[in-house]
Order: sequence, then C-alpha cells, then structure tokens
Amino acid sequence: MTLGSIPQQRVVEKLDEYMSRRDYAGAERHLLYWLEEALAAGDKRGELMVRNELVGHFRKVGNKQQALAHGDAALALVDELGFGETISAGTTYTNVGTACNAFGENERSLAMFQKAAAVYEASPHTKPGLLGGLYNNMALTCVSLGRFDEADELYQRALALMENVENGELEQAITYLNMADAAVAQNGYEASERQVEELLDTALALLDTPSVPRDGYYAFVCEKCAPVFAHYGFFLADADLKERAKSIYERD
Repeated sequence: MTLGSIPQQRVVEKLDEYMSRRDYAGAERHLLYWLEEALAAGDKRGELMVRNELVGHFRKVGNKQQALAHGDAALALVDELGFGETISAGTTYTNVGTACNAFGENERSLAMFQKAAAVYEASPHTKPGLLGGLYNNMALTCVSLGRFDEADELYQRALALMENVENGELEQAITYLNMADAAVAQNGYEASERQVEELLDTALALLDTPSVPRDGYYAFVCEKCAPVFAHYGFFLADADLKERAKSIYERD
C-alpha cells in the first residue's frame, strides 16, 4: 500500500548541492532520511531511486558492504516493480555493476553491465550519455578481466556517443585517461609510453574546452582526472586541475 510518494526531483537537487560542496556526510544523512520516508510511505519507486543513489554514495566513500547491500535491495525492487526492461532497470544494473567493479567483483560487474546494455540498446528512449557512460564503465571491467579488445571497442563506442552529448568533452576526457591505463595494463608502460602521452594530451585538451561550464561537476571531473596525470608524470597538469577544482569549490 502506498501512502504517498517522496519528492524525487527535490531529493536529487538537494543531493547535488551536497556533492557540489563535497559534503559526503551531509549527502549520506540526506539520502538515509529520504530512504526512511520512502519506506514509511510504501513508495517503492522512491525507494528504488534513493537506493540507487546510496549505491553510488557508498561506492565513492569506499564502503563495500553498504554499497552492495543497497544494490541488492535495488535489484530486488526492480523485480518487484516489474521494471526489468525499463531505463530504471538499466540504471540500477549500471550502478550495481560500477560498484562491483570498484570492489573487485568483476565477473558480477560484467554480468550487470551486460544486462544494462541489453536494456539500453533495446530502448528508443535511451539517451546517448547513459549508453556512453555504460560503455565506459563496462570497458573498465573488461580491462580488469584482461579482455582488452572488448574494452577498446567499448571505449570507441563511448567516445562516439559523447560527440552527441552537451559538454560530453568531460566524459571523453575520462575515457581517454581510461584508455591510457588500459594500454599500460595490456602492454606495459615502456611499450605504451608514446601512446599514453598522446592520450593524456588529448584528455587535457578536452578538459580545456572553453564552452564547458566551470561548475561543481567540472570540479569533480578535474579532481577525478588529476591523479591520473600525476601517475604518468604530468605534474603540472595534476596541480593545475586540482587548483581548478579548489577554486570552484571555494567559489560555490
């Protein structure tokens, strides 16, 4: 029995505010509060949305137990609601697959991504950004499993899709950095050094795209990318990206 529904859009907007300030503790309190509200109201759709966000939150803070527990609960809700062939199901499979990859459960991760791909590719309503993000994450799992040819094909698909996404340059930059890591994983750094430099140069040029808004998400991407540049000896780029992120967070 549903007694009401939680305001999903407002929940997400407030979550974005917490994340723009990197207030992970606040974000967690916010999500757990609305999870209780959804449970009390019997709002299964709202519960699914919040649990999906909790999967991502606990993945970011490194809490495997909670990330996968909320993931399992979200998957159960997909079945209970009969959402198996909907975009909501694809989003849930993607979130759980990403968490599994983050915590080293790569066989399960790939299985989740394959289910997400089946949903997204069959739906005419799938936005290019969703599919591109899926292919990028799926490729990471393929690299972890040593399936390099499949990973490269997925990265190329992701890059092509992001050509049609507003401000898709940020996701493309992340993809090029992932491709650098894949090249090293497959062939070693010495054999891949020139390729890595070219991929990192391309990624940096994309991050410099003038039309991309310098907002909280841009700061998040800069923070995410900076350590990769440092890892490969691009220390000036690392410092610059960290400073870009810091100035945005302090401004906001």
